[in-house]
Amino acid sequence: MGKSTVSAFFKQQGVPVLCADEVVHKLYSAGGAAVAPVGAAFPSAVVDGAIDRAALSKCVVGNEAAMKQLEGIVHPLVEQERKQFIAEQGLDAVAVVSAPAEQQRQRVMARPGMTADKLEAILARQVPDAEKRRLADFVLDTGCSMQQTEQQVLQLIAALQGRQGTAAARALGRAAEQ
Repeated sequence: MGKSTVSAFFKQQGVPVLCADEVVHKLYSAGGAAVAPVGAAFPSAVVDGAIDRAALSKCVVGNEAAMKQLEGIVHPLVEQERKQFIAEQGLDAVAVVSAPAEQQRQRVMARPGMTADKLEAILARQVPDAEKRRLADFVLDTGCSMQQTEQQVLQLIAALQGRQGTAAARALGRAAEQ
């Protein structure tokens, strides 16, 4: 349980959520904006008109220049989606989803095809969890039960509803009207 679960809890309550992982999946899918430029850089990564993540991983993991090239293609596309989301929804607060490091590691290592080397390469490219926590307005700790995590989400929504003019309050107001 982690970002996807928390995102689902927010969405169930009518709160708009932008998940960068979901944006990348959309960009990599058939017809996605990343398919052509990533395919031009890494032709073997395109299968049936979409980016095959396993094939792409073979092209870039352990190859710093290739990884930078991929990031140079994908990051601006994700940023464009983020800016569009902010323009459409407004942004008042940033919440980070976090769990203890060992628990995060266990969850990621349980994914199909994940190796310790891949995980270390991913972690080396990410903003450290402590920094994410420091920059966030709210931290949702998923190192607990699903029910406790859902309770944190509901408490955050209640807090945001009380803040006049927030995007969450506006979105929840629209959801209540429907």
